[in-house]
Amino acid sequence: MRRNGPPNARPFLRIGAVKAYADGSIGSKTAYFFEPFLTQDGNRGLLSDEMNPLSLMRDRMMKADAADLQLCTHAIGDAGISAILDLYADIVKAHGEADRRFRIEHAQHVAAKDFDRFAQLHVIASVQPYHAIDDGRFVESYIGRDRASRTYAFRTFLDHGVRLALGTDWEVAPLDAMQTIYAAVTRATLDGKNPQGWFPEQKLTVYEAVEAYTIGSAYAEFQEREKGSITPGKLADMVLLSDDIFTIAPEKIRDVRVLMTVVGGKIVYESGTVSPSHRSK
Repeated sequence: MRRNGPPNARPFLRIGAVKAYADGSIGSKTAYFFEPFLTQDGNRGLLSDEMNPLSLMRDRMMKADAADLQLCTHAIGDAGISAILDLYADIVKAHGEADRRFRIEHAQHVAAKDFDRFAQLHVIASVQPYHAIDDGRFVESYIGRDRASRTYAFRTFLDHGVRLALGTDWEVAPLDAMQTIYAAVTRATLDGKNPQGWFPEQKLTVYEAVEAYTIGSAYAEFQEREKGSITPGKLADMVLLSDDIFTIAPEKIRDVRVLMTVVGGKIVYESGTVSPSHRSK
């Protein structure tokens, strides 16, 4: 299958997915919503040029799917996300069921009716938790508390049986994986105003965050047999951390450092503070 990469694929370079754009962003007030932004009369955001007319986007997606290419679509506003789910449903109706692993990148502001559709269509929510603690400083003033309650709704996705894949969205957000996990499990906004978490009911446990970040992200790119867990036969890519993130207080995770990085079974980075006991492990 092309979705697993061409025959000459290597661990560091594979081709096999198509990226599309549904709308803009929440910060620029160009994410596409069903209802207007509270701070701008009549502005619901906008669909990208790729979505105008919608028939052309549908045609491109149909051709990509026929070519066995995975579809990964940027969609942030609730109406933008809903429009992409409609297009994905059209593909399934036209081409039948298959292991496509549709993805929606960001999946930030979801209409209540669409969580079930994510699950029914087996759409992966490819999310970046750092945005929750960044955007959480202002989102409610833009779209109100009701819509904000379905923003970065990691727990709601899991409760509906939706697969999560975590990432950073670098260079828009920090590349440091510890910041991503910290954001997912604390939801403590950067302004310090929500130390117990912004919409804390949407927090993930550390285990859930790590699982979504590792095997969840590997699954999202058809690579779960090659990586995503420390398992015999998979790529020997791993890090040694300064602390056990499963036992320390969640708020301390952002200060955890990488002591060693192993790629393909070879040490490619050491901090200089790795003890002999760590090496023996």
